[in-house]
Amino acid sequence: MAAPPTASIPSKNKAWAYSEYGKAVDVLKLDSNVTVPEVKEDQVLVKVVAASLNPVDSKRMLGYFKETDSPLPIVVGYDVAGVVVKVGSQVKNFKEGDEVYGDLNEKALDHPKSYGSLAEYTAVEERLLALKPKNLSFVEAASLPLAIETAYEGLERTEFSAGKSILVLGGAGGVGTQIIQLAKHVFGASKVAATSSTGKLELLKSLGADLAIDYTKENFEELPEKFDVVYDAVGQTDRAVKAVKEGGHVVTIVGPVVPPATIFVLTSKGSILEKLKPYLESGKVKPVIDPKSPFPFSKTVEAFSYLDSNRATGKVVVYPIP
Repeated sequence: MAAPPTASIPSKNKAWAYSEYGKAVDVLKLDSNVTVPEVKEDQVLVKVVAASLNPVDSKRMLGYFKETDSPLPIVVGYDVAGVVVKVGSQVKNFKEGDEVYGDLNEKALDHPKSYGSLAEYTAVEERLLALKPKNLSFVEAASLPLAIETAYEGLERTEFSAGKSILVLGGAGGVGTQIIQLAKHVFGASKVAATSSTGKLELLKSLGADLAIDYTKENFEELPEKFDVVYDAVGQTDRAVKAVKEGGHVVTIVGPVVPPATIFVLTSKGSILEKLKPYLESGKVKPVIDPKSPFPFSKTVEAFSYLDSNRATGKVVVYPIP
């Protein structure tokens, strides 16, 4: 996909934005007159092709962390895939025409950008992006950054390594589907167990889970087997701490936290995507996209309502972006 010449970049573009906190259905509006962001010296301007939605987008829109948020109005979206159309003066690794992807907010909860990915154009720091693997579509690439980087950072924080066992809570979600694959195919887990509802157990096995646990029928913490690591992607640390071995690690991305579990918030890095590129290119690690996706740009509010229903399998993606 060729990049449009710089001269043809408009000064205004279409973007999904909100100027008050609330549910997407109440506050998120399509604005056709949003100023295209200026590119700082360490940034590139990306013509957005696809964007994916994350629970953090909804929590942010509801005002859950307004004390540390950037000022309203906010163009929604963390994850982006698209084509570089302009580069800042200090940018070394990208040029116009490059196909890139990434999570454009370095600190998810600490003053994330007022200008996100659900727009025709967006500006992103070079260090947050990576070249899109050639075998992935823009939809597939857009689904990955925040989820796969979160999965990876959590595994690193637990000092996960080859030969260890892991239990993944919420194995069929955006992050969970990546934790299973990374644990098995990148870190070399001896055993991967994961929880989901009945209809998603086969998916977990196809991603690399050795044991798929139906949370509607079984309490994972009552299993006789305990695990070196429990990675909680749903917010059940009170139960997770009962499923870990003595001296093991419990990590979560959803509070509240019951010790000895620990919680973290992702720091976005393009270098993680670069590191995982061989696994993505070989197909060992795959994007997992909800069958209802992609939602067209005009149906972004419906995409959020679906995400917020907590029924999605893998990721919800918006494409094409005009």
